[in-house]
Amino acid sequence: MTITAGNFLLIGSVLLFVSIVVSKAGYRFGVPTLLIFLLVGMLFGSDGLGLQFNNASSAQFIGMLALSIILFTGGLDTRFGDIRPVLAQGIVLSTLGVVFTTLFAGLFIYWISGFGWISITLPLTTSLLLAATMSSTDSASVFNILRSQRMTLKYNLRPMLEFESGSNDPMAYMLTIVLIQIVSAGSMSAGDIATTLLVQFAVGGAAGYLLGKVAVWTINKLSLPNTALYPIVVLCFVFFVFSVADLCRGNGYLAVYVAGIVVGNSKLSFKREIVTFLDGVTWLFQIILFLMLGLLVNPHEMLSIALAGTLIGVFMILVARPLSVMLCLLPFRKMKFSSRLFVSWVGLRGAAPILFATYPIIAEVEGANIIFNVVFFVTILSLIVQGTTLSAMAKALGLAEPQQEAPDHFGVEIPEELDTSLNAIDVTADMLVDGATLKDVALPQGSLVMLIRRGDEYIVPNGSVHLIVGDRLLLISRDKPMPKIAAKEAAESVQE
Repeated sequence: MTITAGNFLLIGSVLLFVSIVVSKAGYRFGVPTLLIFLLVGMLFGSDGLGLQFNNASSAQFIGMLALSIILFTGGLDTRFGDIRPVLAQGIVLSTLGVVFTTLFAGLFIYWISGFGWISITLPLTTSLLLAATMSSTDSASVFNILRSQRMTLKYNLRPMLEFESGSNDPMAYMLTIVLIQIVSAGSMSAGDIATTLLVQFAVGGAAGYLLGKVAVWTINKLSLPNTALYPIVVLCFVFFVFSVADLCRGNGYLAVYVAGIVVGNSKLSFKREIVTFLDGVTWLFQIILFLMLGLLVNPHEMLSIALAGTLIGVFMILVARPLSVMLCLLPFRKMKFSSRLFVSWVGLRGAAPILFATYPIIAEVEGANIIFNVVFFVTILSLIVQGTTLSAMAKALGLAEPQQEAPDHFGVEIPEELDTSLNAIDVTADMLVDGATLKDVALPQGSLVMLIRRGDEYIVPNGSVHLIVGDRLLLISRDKPMPKIAAKEAAESVQE
């Protein structure tokens, strides 16, 4: 079939639609949604329905865009108050944890390469490169699984895991680039390696923080004619932050994640519209990324590395990740052993390792195709084994808490900058003892009734409205005390 613009749109729309429909069915059986997208891409690929896609450079570019948006959105949803108690653990896991995983897995890969019955033979530096591409937990997979399954975990584990998965991709990326340079050049001094890593971290972190502040200031000062333009401005900032950090020899992925945290924890005009827009864009890019990577692989090539891939995957799940986690968390003696075990289990691989595995291909590293196929195989194994058992593991270790229902605010949303909060209460018989009208009911101090729901009916409140038992009242309250002048003006207004 000749590829035209119409055919491209037709194939793309069918792929997206099939992925979403199939993922809905897979979710019921506890299958990670992103694994479904990956398998759909393989189904439509060269060994399936015959779609040909073998451009690693295009895949890397699209993956860079997707990962930037995914990391920024992950940072945007990260409340600094939640991660502050576990910030030290998250930083150690996302840096030393990646290094330890690379070292342990790399040495294991090099060791099994010496056996004749293993289909891969890789020198030590290439073995370490293969391990480096798989050394991070994938942010898209972790964010997606924890949030789609609405997992409630004890001991601040969820913010720690999300912070680790969002911040360890930069370290894995840096190790991958450094090891590619070592493999290509033959050697690299320890000083050069340390300098490269330090500059990447320092410049990336600083660029993300400063440009995140610039983004907040700019958006709050802009006066655009249409509110729909504000999310697009933020999207421009995402790519701008990545590019500036990269041009300054910093880590672009770290920069966008830090910028996301800065923006998400600042007061921002039209924040709700921005978050809603970016959530949709993130889902779109996640689907495109996993579909594209599924199309890029040739499944028949994985048959030859299936044994090696299984051994490496099992070693990473049962040895490399747990050992790295236990070493990293040794200083944190108050952390329970069950929590350490669960963190060890949440070592999911996903799109980021497969994306990083395209870098050796583009750099024409010897054995690059073996690296890509092994990474793809291990990723699928990780998503199947670990991704489908997260909830069961949390319950088995006694770390799962009863899931809390989302607060019922009648679909009403208020701007964040108003310093107010919404609460809903049900009318009881005790509340109506002094009278059945709204003006007779004692409400929490500083609260006003915005709306009344009676069954399927909504009532606009006023003082003469008669209430009955079972009515639900939506209250708006100030989070901070009103200034004296404002309180006086409000009282005078009520009297009038």
